[in-house]
Amino acid sequence: MKNTTLLVLLLLSVLPAAAQQRPYPTIADAEKFRSSVTCVVLESNPFSFYNAEIKSAVEKYWKATPVKFITDTEFNLTRTDSSRSFLVLTITNFSNDKSGSAYDFLNLLLGADVENLDELPEFCAIPLSFAGAPEEEYSYKLGLIIRFMQYHADLVIRNPTMSALRYLKYYNKNVPGIKNKTILVRAEDLAPEINTEERIRAYYPNKVRIVDEEEIIRAIDEKSKDVLIVHKVGPDGVKQTGTCMKMLVGTDDAVMYYYDSHLVDSKNASGLLISDLKRLARF
Repeated sequence: MKNTTLLVLLLLSVLPAAAQQRPYPTIADAEKFRSSVTCVVLESNPFSFYNAEIKSAVEKYWKATPVKFITDTEFNLTRTDSSRSFLVLTITNFSNDKSGSAYDFLNLLLGADVENLDELPEFCAIPLSFAGAPEEEYSYKLGLIIRFMQYHADLVIRNPTMSALRYLKYYNKNVPGIKNKTILVRAEDLAPEINTEERIRAYYPNKVRIVDEEEIIRAIDEKSKDVLIVHKVGPDGVKQTGTCMKMLVGTDDAVMYYYDSHLVDSKNASGLLISDLKRLARF
């Protein structure tokens, strides 16, 4: 579960939000979202790589609502306006993660006249990276992430009473369809014991290819049919403790087919694990 601390990146400081889980949208919230203007909150750094990539992704793929790009200061001034929804970068930690690690998330929120940021209705939240990781770690996937968030928001709007949509594990119902698709994964997103295609085949008999970022970018841009990419968020480099989140997302339909997470330790690396492959191979 997400911890009680959710921090929104604002200017040069980080402001804490309230100690609670964001509310799941109501039927009334869904109607407000349909007629809202979605404000994309940009980072204050004018040279931000994230700003360029999120602008490109939203302009190319976001079709659900009209869009406006705003500053973090404008977000502070307008977040109580229910005629606006917001795509905003946040920092989140987890109650079961004792390492003190934090993670960059992209959140889709509806404005509301509430005191605390954590009280804004949440239509979607997807992890982007370990907090502080280079933006290049995820920026090339933002187009697909925006497509998925739009897909997920539409599900929530059409099914506002389905609380299972609050969690990305909802999409594990799609796991049986993975066997008919090709999984593209970077070597660095795999645990060391399965970092070659030969080692992968010992646990998973279907199509997996270890590729570089350029091939993943092509698959996303071309919306390659029956292709899934691995989106992994977890500790890398010197820090080897924290939570690792693993997702499989289709490049053609922008649907998530798998989500799981684990705590990284000496036995469980930051990456797709043997246990993940075994789970996928059951179907």
